[in-house]
Amino acid sequence: MTRDKMQLPLIVLLLYLLLLPVTGMVPILRELTGGRYPDLSEFQQHLFMSANMLGALLFAPVIGLLSDAWKLRKPLILIALIINGLAVWMLLLDWSYPIFLGWRFIEGCAHISALSLLMAMASEQGQQQTGRRKVMGGIMGLVGAAISLGVATGAPLGGLLGRTGADSVLLAGGGLLLLLVPLAALGLRERPGGHAGSGLSALLRALPQNLPLRLPYAFAFVDRLTVGVIVSTLSLYLSSQLGLDALQIGLIMALFLLPFSLLTYPAGLLSRRWNPVRMMFIGSIAYGLTLATLGLATPGQIPWLMFAGGVVASLMYAPSLVLVASLSRPEHRAMAMGGFNLAGSLGFVLGPLTGGGLVALFSAWQLPAYPLTFVLVGLLELLCVALFVPWARRHAEQLRLDA
Repeated sequence: MTRDKMQLPLIVLLLYLLLLPVTGMVPILRELTGGRYPDLSEFQQHLFMSANMLGALLFAPVIGLLSDAWKLRKPLILIALIINGLAVWMLLLDWSYPIFLGWRFIEGCAHISALSLLMAMASEQGQQQTGRRKVMGGIMGLVGAAISLGVATGAPLGGLLGRTGADSVLLAGGGLLLLLVPLAALGLRERPGGHAGSGLSALLRALPQNLPLRLPYAFAFVDRLTVGVIVSTLSLYLSSQLGLDALQIGLIMALFLLPFSLLTYPAGLLSRRWNPVRMMFIGSIAYGLTLATLGLATPGQIPWLMFAGGVVASLMYAPSLVLVASLSRPEHRAMAMGGFNLAGSLGFVLGPLTGGGLVALFSAWQLPAYPLTFVLVGLLELLCVALFVPWARRHAEQLRLDA
């Protein structure tokens, strides 16, 4: 296999491995927050997840604009991987909680930089081929599968390593990220002319030409907000209310994430034949209803609901990636992917804050805090569909993709 043909498999592998360290921290959230800082409130513990995504939120559009303007991908990816690995290791040291959150912020900046630019490099692999929608369906299906599989396997791996202590997860995660640096340096190849930009000012002026991207961006925001609730509020619910340990929480997360990851690629292929916008709407409705019932379910029903949620979530994620890759202009590819990750990061920042805020509010009112939180967050998915169905009909011509 030639080096060019190895690019997509290598990018997919790097994306998968990149997600393991950050998702490996989910099952040990309590140990990294309340376990180290016993005086933290529930809301302050939720900040651990939001600090990472705040960094991603602020840096996702910046790295996309800079990469397109400078016409560089690989050097920026290598720098991001180094900073990401070192920031994870910094969490091993004894800091005050604000500084601890500061390292999480830096980690988020570096993580989203590597993620966005790898996604941009993947989408460029098919830009010169005919049948753009069909090609993008397969490529972005692979990208989505790599990302979701990294999330799916990272959580149980973090739970397994977390049984020997939270530091084991941080040591392994930081080490893995630094090992990716030589792999990316030796294998990744810049695509000459594949991301020809025309300067930062020209890219900023071109933003109005990408308005159809608001549809996948909006759903990325809501979807990631709900995921933020799952990895923070649900994790805390399973540990504090149901008494589950790190390994059990990791396995429950895997029941959601494994079918999600395994079905993302088939969903990308399915978008070749089905309308990706319609797929995104249907998946969001089913996913929202599933999430809303989590707080009403018995402990024995939660694993089944998580599995069902993972199945329907694949119908949302793959089509949204296909829409971003197909609707964005070639010279704006990193900017478009950065915008997608910006929307998702904003959702993830607000997810733990929303979950923690609602739990605190309902607890103060002496209401069933966790069940009501899951119901309201699930209804956000249905509200997003209700708002965008009329918009999609009015802009049907703009959203038409090449066959």
